Amino acid sequence: MKDETWRRHANPWSVWTRFAAIPPLILAIWSRAWIGWWCLVPLAVVIAWLIINPSAFAPVDEPKRWTERGIYGERIWVRDKDIPGEHKRILMLLLVLAGIGAALLALGLVTLNVWPTVFGATLVVITQLWRIDRFATLYDAKSVSPQ
Repeated sequence: MKDETWRRHANPWSVWTRFAAIPPLILAIWSRAWIGWWCLVPLAVVIAWLIINPSAFAPVDEPKRWTERGIYGERIWVRDKDIPGEHKRILMLLLVLAGIGAALLALGLVTLNVWPTVFGATLVVITQLWRIDRFATLYDAKSVSPQ
């Protein structure tokens, strides 16, 4: 993403509305059982929102809130090759756990089974919140240390 997009994505409204899009995304996919191919309409709306979202809100220039620092930390993670080992290890573990959650979520949505869907979505959300927290910690560490 461009710098301006990162700054806009750091807006707490961007972060929280992306989380809020998870239930409608699940519902849109699940709705194929009720409305067939028409499920693609709400699915397209949710996907369009997820694409537009990172640049839809006012930019944040000086991150102070947890979500703002988390997104700025994510930008460091994506761009900086000199990430301390403790951050790399936990962030990679969280990616693995999120992958397991995504696989369970996908399994639940394919089979229309509630429990893998709920457990998978919960695991994805928890790991993403934890990742934001780790990114905020990374941002704090990088912003006070000499570059």
